Amino acid sequence: MPDQYDESSIKDCYSTWSQNYYNDYYGSKEAYPPVHRDLLKQLLREAKAKRILDAGCGPASFLRELVGENLDLYGFDVTPEMVLEGQMALEKHGISSTHLWAGNVLDPKSFNMPGKNRVKLFDAVICIGVLPHIPHRSDITVIKNLRNAVKPKGLVVVGARNQFFSFFTLNRYSYDYFMEELIRREHLLEKAGTGKTQLITLMKRLENQFHMDLPPIRKGHKGEPGYDEILSRTHNPLILKEQFISQGFKDVKLLFYHYHCLPPMFEKEMPELFRQESLAMEDPEDWRGYFMASAFLVCGKRA
Repeated sequence: MPDQYDESSIKDCYSTWSQNYYNDYYGSKEAYPPVHRDLLKQLLREAKAKRILDAGCGPASFLRELVGENLDLYGFDVTPEMVLEGQMALEKHGISSTHLWAGNVLDPKSFNMPGKNRVKLFDAVICIGVLPHIPHRSDITVIKNLRNAVKPKGLVVVGARNQFFSFFTLNRYSYDYFMEELIRREHLLEKAGTGKTQLITLMKRLENQFHMDLPPIRKGHKGEPGYDEILSRTHNPLILKEQFISQGFKDVKLLFYHYHCLPPMFEKEMPELFRQESLAMEDPEDWRGYFMASAFLVCGKRA
């Protein structure tokens, strides 16, 4: 997986996905239900948010779920095809296409609605599915931009892929996490001296303990790069929470979702039981979420 930010590759990955994205995640009977949807709705209700911005809205996937709730909805996305699809979807519900625009979470100007009637500050800003594509060095930049887009006491919610899930998957993600984050392979090799060859042998033995062929690498739809072929990072939930706190957020909490009752490699073996019991586990504050949930939300209020 690439570790450098490349906006063009992200656009390429999502450009041909725009028409199917909403159904893939919100409409498919086969896919795991979008359990984060109800979590987000609950957070917005508790915050009494009326003016809401979805930063990285895709084809307005989540915004469509809020139509009819008497809310003022806005969004932007880096992929033009996603923006166009979202505009067409919301226009069917009487929401002006000007409420969705092209933008990048790394650019603070993108958080301003284009035109004379632009909204300055929002009651809540959500950002789901975006952070995996942001390089490590830019996480704080995104968090600052999100914070500056909401009113004092305004709500910010960010979604991320759970890095600790790698402890549970027993696949190449686990091996990579062991090597890069825990063992720190390059540092250890540098310190091994004359024992470097032996250390490499030991690392190979460790690699053999994991299912390195899983999960399959996700390819693009029409020759463009797939999700696993662009920057698609996981995040340490504890570090992301501390970053929120460091940027002046209050009442910061972690909420886990998309649980797995067994390591995902076993899903095909017992699909009905896997789905049933995984859904039964869905509790955003269960401590097992740190390891058995593949995703999480970080939420907090601007001081």
